Amino acid sequence: MNLRDLQYLVALAEHRHFGRAAEACHVSQPTLSTQIRKLEEDLGVELVERHPRQILVTAVGERIVERARSILRETGQIRQIARSHHDPEAGSLRLGLFPTLGPYLLPHVVHKVRRRFPRLELLLVEDKSADIAQMLLAGELDAAILALPVEHPQLHAQFLFEEPFLLAVPADHRLANHDRPLALSALHEENVLLLEDGHCLREQALSVCHLAGAGERDGFRATSLETLRQMVAAGVGITLLPALAVSAPVPVSDDIRLLRFKSPPPSRQIAMFWRKSSAHRGFLPHLAAVFSDLPAALFGNDRPGQDPASSATADKPAQAASAATPTGSTAPA
Repeated sequence: MNLRDLQYLVALAEHRHFGRAAEACHVSQPTLSTQIRKLEEDLGVELVERHPRQILVTAVGERIVERARSILRETGQIRQIARSHHDPEAGSLRLGLFPTLGPYLLPHVVHKVRRRFPRLELLLVEDKSADIAQMLLAGELDAAILALPVEHPQLHAQFLFEEPFLLAVPADHRLANHDRPLALSALHEENVLLLEDGHCLREQALSVCHLAGAGERDGFRATSLETLRQMVAAGVGITLLPALAVSAPVPVSDDIRLLRFKSPPPSRQIAMFWRKSSAHRGFLPHLAAVFSDLPAALFGNDRPGQDPASSATADKPAQAASAATPTGSTAPA
């Protein structure tokens, strides 16, 4: 048994087809089939059931595939450690982000990353926060940008910035012509449009709503921030939007009024996470510094946010949860 055999087995488990697995491994189908047979003989168990139209992985095969994936990930880490020793700013790095942040943050940082680390290939993965956290822990990502708090003993967090929320209302709403920052009490008994379950922004917005005495608009849950924005523009209701999601290059809508809250506004704290054992752990603080270097104007404040390290929130390791900070203190997701 060798690493190549394990690669063949994992590919076969993923593709459930000898031909497609062989293509993914850049070998001929007979070669892959022969090596799988040899691996079965070596282990003394049947790893796959061979049927004319499909391949099924046996129960013992599934257990071995799971362990093989872990071995291959660790092997990849060993290779990455060696590469990083020679040039820590080169190679590929897989970064995860959640969908209510990624599209609005990346336009402000990608060009800076390219300029600061020209030899770095940044591979971006977007998914819901809980899934991103799991991929990071499984070694499928090298780092992730998530909302605090996230606590797990294997993870290190480096604070990036604090992002305030704004209230988006239709142009004909009773608050549309309010020309001063709002108190949270202005939301009392309002029904707010929210995202569907699974989005950390939903939990953050709910924290604000509960504090303000507001509720959720019944019968509607959006799948994206853009859907929320369009529903507000159509006059259906009001919602909370993160500051980056209403900053250039996001276009302005004449049908929406954006209202700021009195200080301290409801907000969320954003951090970059990586495994404490990561081969990139010496380099990632430098990458995080680029992501935190954002113009204060994006947040409508004198500065993007105070590093909460003094409260130890960002220094604590995380669990896949996110929170808003409605009154300047972290609320649970």
